[in-house]
Amino acid sequence: MPKGSPERTAARKDEIIRACEKLYQTKSFKEITLKDIGNETSFSRPTIYNYFQTKEEIFLALYELEYERWNEDLETILAENEQLSKKEIAEKIAQSLEKRAQLLKLLAMNNYDMEESSREERLASFKNAYGKSMRNIHAILDKFCPGMSEEEKQTFIYAFFPFMFGIYPYTSVTEKQRNAMSEAGVDYRYQTIYELTYRCLMRLLGEEYKREAKETS
Repeated sequence: MPKGSPERTAARKDEIIRACEKLYQTKSFKEITLKDIGNETSFSRPTIYNYFQTKEEIFLALYELEYERWNEDLETILAENEQLSKKEIAEKIAQSLEKRAQLLKLLAMNNYDMEESSREERLASFKNAYGKSMRNIHAILDKFCPGMSEEEKQTFIYAFFPFMFGIYPYTSVTEKQRNAMSEAGVDYRYQTIYELTYRCLMRLLGEEYKREAKETS
């Protein structure tokens, strides 16, 4: 077990997570090693094992941090608005995800392996942040879509959250991927995170999407 005050433990965990986050800006999950992460911290690499047993646990903690950042934005939507139309709901949620490209990148990874290689207490901490996001989306629907039934809200949530896993690969495309699509003759219109998310949300929210599509066509 790590020695020191809870504040020291929290500070070191945060330093490890931030080191991982920094590396993830330029390297892939497979390329990053515990040695790399240790080299970015102010303490020795073996010290990491006092806080995280695997690389997957560190990434899961980063994943949790990204959900908490998104939760802050969702809670701001709830706190700062008394009424929102379906169009405004779609706009605000899409805008909140537009800022969370790293969350979407993590979602596009193999979550099964990440969770399987993490201890249960780490996984439970992550699931708490994930569950909070689901509850925040439910709260937005409760507040701004009073006409939706509970079944409709559950259908919305269990369609939207799986959809999020595919946003990053469809919006963050390398030149190599673009060239391959062109060579394969695939006619695909690339969209931004906001555009793809907004259109999905409007469809899930109902008939208003069809009216807006006609107005803007």
